[in-house]
Amino acid sequence: MRPGAFSIGAPISMTTKSLHLRIGIAAILGAAFLAAVAIPNYVSSPSNVGNIILSPVFWPYVLAGLTGIVGFGLVLTAVFSDLTVFDPRDEIAIPVGHAPWLRLAALAVIMGLVMVGLPRLGMVWTCMLAFVACAFLFRTRHPIAALVCAVVVPLLLYAFFAHVAGVAIPQGNFVRLP
Repeated sequence: MRPGAFSIGAPISMTTKSLHLRIGIAAILGAAFLAAVAIPNYVSSPSNVGNIILSPVFWPYVLAGLTGIVGFGLVLTAVFSDLTVFDPRDEIAIPVGHAPWLRLAALAVIMGLVMVGLPRLGMVWTCMLAFVACAFLFRTRHPIAALVCAVVVPLLLYAFFAHVAGVAIPQGNFVRLP
């Protein structure tokens, strides 16, 4: 275990294998709940939607399916992995000190700035800046990929929703996208 950290529950140690198994089972159960109960009962969809991609239930079902597939993969990884020897470095550790609280406070500041920036810059530009700020707040190991994703993902989503789906994306007072 790292210095300056303590484990969750002293006698209980959670290996990577058991963590994958628990998260996988939770993901499968969550996906099943979404697909069987939440989406059919709480997402309303008109019956006359011509394009399936524009249906309000399509993307929730896609996300539920992907969650189930990832959960199934985690369970398979846990079942067929050969992690039989306990390694203390596999324990879940929580850092001690002020760093987690400072990050939480910084995240709250970022959220506040997003609320201030949305009407002024618009959704796309604000999301780009928030993505970059969060990536560096949580010290990403891939800063170039984070910057590329911060620019490309919001622009692609804007292009799809504004030009393909015909959904108006909030634009800012200062900067407008075509």
